[in-house]
Amino acid sequence: MRDESTKQAAQEFLAEKLAAENQKHEEKLNKETALARALDVWKYFRDSIFAQCNEWNSVTQEESLTCKETPMGDLRIWCASRSKQMTVQYDSRKLTVTIKNAARDESQKDAILTIEGYATNSGGHDAQLVRNNEPVNVHTLILGELRLLTGIGRQRSS
Repeated sequence: MRDESTKQAAQEFLAEKLAAENQKHEEKLNKETALARALDVWKYFRDSIFAQCNEWNSVTQEESLTCKETPMGDLRIWCASRSKQMTVQYDSRKLTVTIKNAARDESQKDAILTIEGYATNSGGHDAQLVRNNEPVNVHTLILGELRLLTGIGRQRSS
Protein backbone atom coordinates (compact mmCIF):
# COMPACT_ATOMS: atom_id res chain seq x y z
CA MET A 1 0.00 0.00 0.00
CA ARG A 2 1.36 3.39 -1.03
CA ASP A 3 1.59 6.25 1.35
CA GLU A 4 0.15 9.35 -0.32
CA SER A 5 2.42 11.69 1.67
CA THR A 6 5.54 9.90 0.37
CA LYS A 7 4.29 10.28 -3.20
CA GLN A 8 3.57 13.97 -2.64
CA ALA A 9 7.00 14.57 -1.07
CA ALA A 10 8.75 12.84 -3.97
CA GLN A 11 6.79 14.99 -6.45
CA GLU A 12 7.75 18.13 -4.53
CA PHE A 13 11.38 17.02 -4.65
CA LEU A 14 11.19 16.51 -8.43
CA ALA A 15 9.48 19.88 -8.91
CA GLU A 16 12.16 21.68 -6.89
CA LYS A 17 14.92 19.85 -8.76
CA LEU A 18 13.39 20.82 -12.12
CA ALA A 19 12.95 24.44 -10.99
CA ALA A 20 16.60 24.62 -9.90
CA GLU A 21 17.75 23.18 -13.23
CA ASN A 22 15.58 25.68 -15.12
CA GLN A 23 16.94 28.56 -13.01
CA LYS A 24 20.51 27.45 -13.68
CA HIS A 25 19.80 27.22 -17.41
CA GLU A 26 18.17 30.69 -17.40
CA GLU A 27 21.17 32.19 -15.59
CA LYS A 28 23.47 30.60 -18.17
CA LEU A 29 21.42 32.07 -21.04
CA ASN A 30 21.41 35.49 -19.36
CA LYS A 31 25.20 35.42 -18.91
CA GLU A 32 25.75 34.36 -22.54
CA THR A 33 23.43 37.12 -23.74
CA ALA A 34 25.20 39.72 -21.58
CA LEU A 35 28.55 38.67 -23.05
CA ALA A 36 27.25 38.65 -26.62
CA ARG A 37 25.40 41.99 -26.39
CA ALA A 38 27.71 43.93 -24.03
CA LEU A 39 29.37 45.96 -26.79
CA ASP A 40 25.97 46.93 -28.24
CA VAL A 41 24.75 48.01 -24.79
CA TRP A 42 27.92 50.10 -24.29
CA LYS A 43 27.61 51.71 -27.75
CA TYR A 44 23.98 52.63 -27.06
CA PHE A 45 24.97 54.19 -23.72
CA ARG A 46 27.94 56.03 -25.29
CA ASP A 47 25.81 57.32 -28.17
CA SER A 48 23.14 58.46 -25.70
CA ILE A 49 25.74 60.50 -23.81
CA PHE A 50 26.96 62.16 -27.01
CA ALA A 51 23.36 62.87 -28.07
CA GLN A 52 22.45 64.47 -24.74
CA CYS A 53 25.63 66.58 -24.73
CA ASN A 54 24.87 67.75 -28.28
CA GLU A 55 21.27 68.54 -27.35
CA TRP A 56 22.44 70.44 -24.24
CA ASN A 57 24.91 72.50 -26.32
CA SER A 58 22.28 73.16 -28.97
CA VAL A 59 19.92 74.59 -26.34
CA THR A 60 22.61 76.70 -24.65
CA GLN A 61 23.99 77.72 -28.07
CA GLU A 62 27.54 77.28 -26.78
CA GLU A 63 29.96 74.47 -25.97
CA SER A 64 28.81 74.18 -22.34
CA LEU A 65 29.74 70.51 -22.41
CA THR A 66 32.66 68.97 -24.27
CA CYS A 67 32.39 65.24 -24.84
CA LYS A 68 35.37 63.30 -26.18
CA GLU A 69 36.24 59.63 -26.55
CA THR A 70 39.79 58.74 -25.52
CA PRO A 71 42.00 56.34 -27.52
CA MET A 72 41.24 53.75 -24.80
CA GLY A 73 37.51 54.09 -25.50
CA ASP A 74 36.61 55.93 -22.29
CA LEU A 75 34.51 59.08 -22.41
CA ARG A 76 35.47 62.42 -20.90
CA ILE A 77 32.83 65.10 -20.47
CA TRP A 78 33.93 68.57 -19.35
CA CYS A 79 31.81 71.46 -18.17
CA ALA A 80 33.56 74.62 -19.33
CA SER A 81 32.01 76.96 -16.77
CA ARG A 82 32.88 74.80 -13.74
CA SER A 83 36.18 73.15 -14.71
CA LYS A 84 34.70 69.82 -13.69
CA GLN A 85 35.00 66.52 -15.52
CA MET A 86 33.02 63.32 -15.76
CA THR A 87 34.65 60.05 -16.87
CA VAL A 88 32.74 57.07 -18.22
CA GLN A 89 34.66 53.80 -18.46
CA TYR A 90 33.55 50.51 -20.04
CA ASP A 91 35.17 47.30 -18.80
CA SER A 92 34.45 44.50 -21.27
CA ARG A 93 35.89 41.82 -18.99
CA LYS A 94 33.79 42.73 -15.97
CA LEU A 95 30.79 43.87 -18.05
CA THR A 96 30.63 47.14 -16.14
CA VAL A 97 30.31 50.85 -16.91
CA THR A 98 31.73 53.19 -14.26
CA ILE A 99 30.75 56.86 -14.07
CA LYS A 100 33.12 59.11 -12.14
CA ASN A 101 31.74 62.60 -11.76
CA ALA A 102 34.07 65.20 -10.20
CA ALA A 103 31.04 67.31 -9.29
CA ARG A 104 29.73 64.56 -7.01
CA ASP A 105 30.28 64.99 -3.26
CA GLU A 106 33.32 63.12 -1.98
CA SER A 107 31.03 61.05 0.25
CA GLN A 108 29.14 59.76 -2.79
CA LYS A 109 30.52 56.76 -4.61
CA ASP A 110 31.08 56.32 -8.33
CA ALA A 111 28.09 54.99 -10.24
CA ILE A 112 28.83 51.41 -11.27
CA LEU A 113 26.46 49.86 -13.78
CA THR A 114 26.54 46.21 -14.81
CA ILE A 115 25.52 44.72 -18.13
CA GLU A 116 23.15 41.84 -17.49
CA GLY A 117 21.11 39.56 -19.66
CA TYR A 118 17.39 39.03 -19.11
CA ALA A 119 14.50 37.07 -20.61
CA THR A 120 12.21 39.13 -22.84
CA ASN A 121 8.41 38.86 -22.98
CA SER A 122 8.69 37.30 -26.44
CA GLY A 123 10.68 34.36 -25.07
CA GLY A 124 14.11 35.56 -26.22
CA HIS A 125 16.92 37.21 -24.32
CA ASP A 126 18.48 40.68 -24.37
CA ALA A 127 20.93 42.69 -22.26
CA GLN A 128 20.64 45.97 -20.37
CA LEU A 129 22.42 48.20 -17.88
CA VAL A 130 21.55 47.51 -14.26
CA ARG A 131 22.25 49.45 -11.07
CA ASN A 132 21.30 48.25 -7.58
CA ASN A 133 19.53 45.25 -9.17
CA GLU A 134 17.22 47.56 -11.16
CA PRO A 135 17.26 48.29 -14.91
CA VAL A 136 18.75 51.71 -15.66
CA ASN A 137 16.71 54.43 -17.35
CA VAL A 138 19.62 55.60 -19.53
CA HIS A 139 18.20 59.02 -20.42
CA THR A 140 17.35 59.90 -16.79
CA LEU A 141 20.71 58.68 -15.45
CA ILE A 142 22.72 60.66 -18.01
CA LEU A 143 20.63 63.78 -17.51
CA GLY A 144 21.10 63.57 -13.73
CA GLU A 145 24.88 63.23 -14.13
CA LEU A 146 25.04 66.17 -16.58
CA ARG A 147 22.94 68.33 -14.26
CA LEU A 148 25.31 67.47 -11.41
CA LEU A 149 28.36 68.17 -13.59
CA THR A 150 27.06 71.60 -14.60
CA GLY A 151 26.24 72.56 -11.01
CA ILE A 152 22.45 72.77 -11.23
CA GLY A 153 21.81 69.70 -9.08
CA ARG A 154 20.76 66.18 -9.95
CA GLN A 155 17.04 66.95 -9.96
CA ARG A 156 14.99 69.87 -11.11
CA SER A 157 13.76 72.08 -8.31
CA SER A 158 9.99 72.57 -8.08
